[in-house]
Amino acid sequence: MSAQPDATEGARPRRVLVTGSDSGIGKATAVALADGAEHVTITWHEDEAGARSTAEEVEAAGAQAHVVYLDLGDPQAAAPVVDEAIRAMGGVDAAVLNAGTGTSTLLLDTTFEDWRHVLSVDLDGAFVCLQAAARHMVEQGTGGRVVAITSVHEHAPRVGSGAYCAAKGGLGLLVQVAALELAEHGITVNAVAPGEIATPMTGQEDETPLEGKHRPGIPVARPGDAREIAAVVRFLCGPEAGYVTGASWPVDGGMLRMGPMAGSHMTSDDWRRP
Repeated sequence: MSAQPDATEGARPRRVLVTGSDSGIGKATAVALADGAEHVTITWHEDEAGARSTAEEVEAAGAQAHVVYLDLGDPQAAAPVVDEAIRAMGGVDAAVLNAGTGTSTLLLDTTFEDWRHVLSVDLDGAFVCLQAAARHMVEQGTGGRVVAITSVHEHAPRVGSGAYCAAKGGLGLLVQVAALELAEHGITVNAVAPGEIATPMTGQEDETPLEGKHRPGIPVARPGDAREIAAVVRFLCGPEAGYVTGASWPVDGGMLRMGPMAGSHMTSDDWRRP
């Protein structure tokens, strides 16, 4: 079967879903995609006030905001929530799978409950949201965009992050399979793999990290800004990226390129601890 033309060519996505958009990367992405959109659905799990703040910025950018509670700790219950949110927007043109969690625990100390929670949110939950959104896109027949926020740890391991790395690595391959299967419907599926980004998840505030935070182990020598991730997501959701699918885009200041140089220049065993 030949692939159908990308019906989104020439237009920004009008109806957008961004999971985990109450802060950090999700918030920056929702606001970035609101420019040119008509509807943006914002989901939250713990920070409703943050989601309302995102909604204010989305509406200031010109789109109608829809705020929805979504608990991916129970993935099977998430699909009806996503379906209802998409119906409220009148459809979906772009879905960004950003909601996630993690632990900082060595494998031998990780409980099965913690393991399953991280996998449920980061992998099972992303699968459920991807599947639900893609089904709507296929039914609409107008193509679409799906972007999953993974991590540099989709590509490289980290001590103390076994569950997180397993989930993000699995999500990266899920993106590749989805890209193959959905291409005939004019749907592109890509991943964005952030490095250290100055957000609450990394213990930093949502503020510009361009000054005052030196990182000698990163070639550009600083953490990233959530808006720098959002800019890449916006590109992948736009008409210019119609020939990009199944790719993973590291946005990490060159962190992954350090490779053996990082190891050979270490001066302590601190890396052995989460």
